Amino acid sequence: MPRIAIVRKDRCNPVGCGNYLCARVCPVNMEGKDCITPDPVTKKAVIDEHLCTGCGICPNRCPFEAIYITNLPESLSEPIHRYGRNGFHLYRLPVPKLGTVVGLIGRNGIGKSTTLKILSGQVVPNLGTDKDATIQDVIQRFKGTEAQAFFEKMRDEKIAISYKPQQVDLIPLKTKGKVEDLLRKVDERNQFDHVIDQLDLKHILHNTVETLSGGELQRVAIAACALKQATIYAIDEPTSYLDIKQRLRMSRFLRTLPNEETGVLLVDHDLIILDSVTDQVHLVYGKEAAYGIVSFPKTSREGINTYLSGFIRDENMRFRDKPITFQARPPTDAKKLNLLTSWSNITKKQGHFTLEAPTGSLYRQEVVGVLGENGIGKTTFIKILARVEKPDTGEIDQGVRVSYKPQYLDSASDEPVLTILQDAVSKYNIQLIQPLELNHLLTKPINQLSGGELQRVAIAKCLSQDAELYVLDEPSAYLDVEQRLAASKAIRDIAYSHSKTILVVDHDLLFIDYVSDRLLVCEGQPARHGTVHGPFRMEDGMNRFLKGIDLTFRRDPETKRPRANSPGSRLDREQKENGKLYYS
Repeated sequence: MPRIAIVRKDRCNPVGCGNYLCARVCPVNMEGKDCITPDPVTKKAVIDEHLCTGCGICPNRCPFEAIYITNLPESLSEPIHRYGRNGFHLYRLPVPKLGTVVGLIGRNGIGKSTTLKILSGQVVPNLGTDKDATIQDVIQRFKGTEAQAFFEKMRDEKIAISYKPQQVDLIPLKTKGKVEDLLRKVDERNQFDHVIDQLDLKHILHNTVETLSGGELQRVAIAACALKQATIYAIDEPTSYLDIKQRLRMSRFLRTLPNEETGVLLVDHDLIILDSVTDQVHLVYGKEAAYGIVSFPKTSREGINTYLSGFIRDENMRFRDKPITFQARPPTDAKKLNLLTSWSNITKKQGHFTLEAPTGSLYRQEVVGVLGENGIGKTTFIKILARVEKPDTGEIDQGVRVSYKPQYLDSASDEPVLTILQDAVSKYNIQLIQPLELNHLLTKPINQLSGGELQRVAIAKCLSQDAELYVLDEPSAYLDVEQRLAASKAIRDIAYSHSKTILVVDHDLLFIDYVSDRLLVCEGQPARHGTVHGPFRMEDGMNRFLKGIDLTFRRDPETKRPRANSPGSRLDREQKENGKLYYS
């Protein structure tokens, strides 16, 4: 049975553990063999997988959770790619298919982006060795499989790959100039006008790349990818920074890309979008930052349901202890709850934009979701509630203690995470630190955190403050599917067990559905005017919001998760006729 030993270089701290504690407790080392030794260059621990017996002592004794050792199924041969000795291992690859949209679903750090880079030619897999492999080596490795034909075509330049990277915020560092000039330069399909219209980019064509917002950068990156003449369009996390309406436009656009000569390979964490845009999905499971295994393809519904269940039946593989399930919760009866705060006749003018919030109330022991397009005033409104900004007119209870997590997070500090999470560690270890998987981050400097790590730290900091109202702006950003659901459970747990009120702004409809008791709906014209309506009961609020974006939802009979109906489908028509857009 193959065994892999992973040492997280970012966590390994030989000085902090008293000079290689792992080596001192290793039974094989005690016999005089060099199973665990220091790397002469990095000074981090190195484990010989051939000498390792898998006893489990060093992973359990390591105070920094830097070591992970596991046995893998015999069916897995050598990895397709690995990042150095004792580094991340990737097993299996999906094969892009013409005429289809193929999705990848899995946790952060599990190998999805690496897979996309390999299949788009950005990375040549090293086949599990410490030496660079050639494309011919890769072809030989996959001899007799579909992947052999794919890599042969890649070698012979018979297929072209267009790749949209994950980190679109880095684009301005590499690309300068006007949006129109950039997109016309890459328009190999003569589809400029069509793509601009589909992705709603006409109003920013004369803007320079460095002045674009995150959502604008994302849509420009998707447009640049789609305008190229390619066989496979490899698109990494296209929903980041996009509001719900933009996500729907983007997903419907991606559905138009595959034909007899082209296909799409897609990675994303928004399950509703992934479900609606893909034909097939591959699960990528394993241990984050340790190893990832790509499953065999499944239909979108079956694959997502399998991912939520945590058990792949045809591979007899369980990768999560408990299934993720959704429940149709009864609507909260606000009359039975205690009033926390209310507002009336609020207005706020910012440049050409005007916000209005006529009346509304928040009650203790509830979670209220906030839905609306970008530029409609959601962040401005919650800043007023959090007393970060003052309204021009109107009344609001000023006596409520508020804790606020902003949309954009400050990562400049070099202090360790523990300095800002002391209250969370001492008071909410079980409710926040453990479910958000923050223990191993406590000694890490804040400026070395990834986007997802920083987001989880910010959520824990906000929810651990001494307050009555907690305001969270886009807490699902940078989080994977499981982290989003863990965050939503933590939010609900704090609200109910401590009689707190929590306001959540987000663009992931599944996340909002999972976490909310009631809804605020922001309507109007982006960048011009917005009005805050509600809070409504979930059914009423969702019906109102979905009507504005011309979408209907049904519940999956197996997992109860929300699924978007195809526009014009029988269920879509029936639910619109009945006025019940939010589940049939």
